[in-house]
Amino acid sequence: MSTQALVSPLRALCALAFFCVCVPASHAALFEDSEARRAIIELRQRIDTLQQSNQRAGDDLRRSGDDSTQLRRSLLELQTQIDAQRAETAKLQGQNEQLIRDVADLQRRQKDISQGVDERLRQIEPLKVTVDGQEFQADPAEKRDFEAALAMFRAGKFAEAKTAFTGFIKQYPRSGYLTSTQFWLGNAQYATRDYKEAIRNFNALLSASPSHARAPEAALSIANCQLELKETKGARKTLEDLVRAYPQSEAALAAKERLSHLK
Repeated sequence: MSTQALVSPLRALCALAFFCVCVPASHAALFEDSEARRAIIELRQRIDTLQQSNQRAGDDLRRSGDDSTQLRRSLLELQTQIDAQRAETAKLQGQNEQLIRDVADLQRRQKDISQGVDERLRQIEPLKVTVDGQEFQADPAEKRDFEAALAMFRAGKFAEAKTAFTGFIKQYPRSGYLTSTQFWLGNAQYATRDYKEAIRNFNALLSASPSHARAPEAALSIANCQLELKETKGARKTLEDLVRAYPQSEAALAAKERLSHLK
């Protein structure tokens, strides 16, 4: 309540007292003592009520100030908590992003490892190959070594090819490439004028695999080696045996032509 509201009743009380004193006696009878006292009491009650109201308003104002201070303090604490929560959220988000990167790196490493394992398995797992009409299983290293030796022969490196084929037979004595290796080894030996060893390898081929696709050529090569060794009689017999054993082969046609020149 404002000060003006409190002052007005006081002014009224003072004016009443002044009036009571200053009014002539002839007029005093107009007012009974009881009425004056009643007016004064009522005015005092109003003043007390106004003072109490003012006191309560002051108390309410102080409480309101205290509440405002507490509210500001609570808001500040809440903002501090929010800032801390945001910082924690940002930290967790960063950790989550790092975890995602770590998982991605782990998946890439696992993929690389898996590919490496697959590659190593391919290097050691047997392969299905077909050489000279023969189908069989061969190790990757076995296939690689045979093809390397054959590439030497086709490149005209007969001495190196002879060494490579000889080493192949020793390293892979049960290989499906064995018959073909014997054939090409014999040809490498023929090319290096090692005729007797060539005959030995070609005969080993014919004894072990007489139905092999290279058998007719091996027989013809034996005859060629015998002719180089001036063993004409042995060469004629070899050619005749070739024509009887493989009459439909191209080697048999070549053998007939050679026989015609030997007669």
